[in-house]
Amino acid sequence: MCKKTIFSKIISREIPADILYQDSLVTAFRDINPQAPIHILIVTNIEIPTVNDITIDHENMLGHLFSVAVKMAQQEGIDKEGYRLIVNCNQNGEQEIYHFHMHLLGGKRLGIMVSE
Repeated sequence: MCKKTIFSKIISREIPADILYQDSLVTAFRDINPQAPIHILIVTNIEIPTVNDITIDHENMLGHLFSVAVKMAQQEGIDKEGYRLIVNCNQNGEQEIYHFHMHLLGGKRLGIMVSE
């Protein structure tokens, strides 16, 4: 049996988190180290390590993940001014937790995406 990720422990409520949304496919919660005034993580309820591990069977779930991102942006009042959605993949993409997730960032003007 594989070791559960911290996100799986949040999804199953084994460890506390500020969960904003949860259904059978995804869970959304506030990041404990926010990089913007609004920083929400939206994670798949099943453990998919990286973008590279996505299959055609995951398409509906990932489409739903984007719908939940829109719902969270509206709920947080940042949908009109704008926000950023980020998915990191592997080491050079700065992925820290190997459980597929999307960052929703907003609440201020965000800077450039990549700097040297």
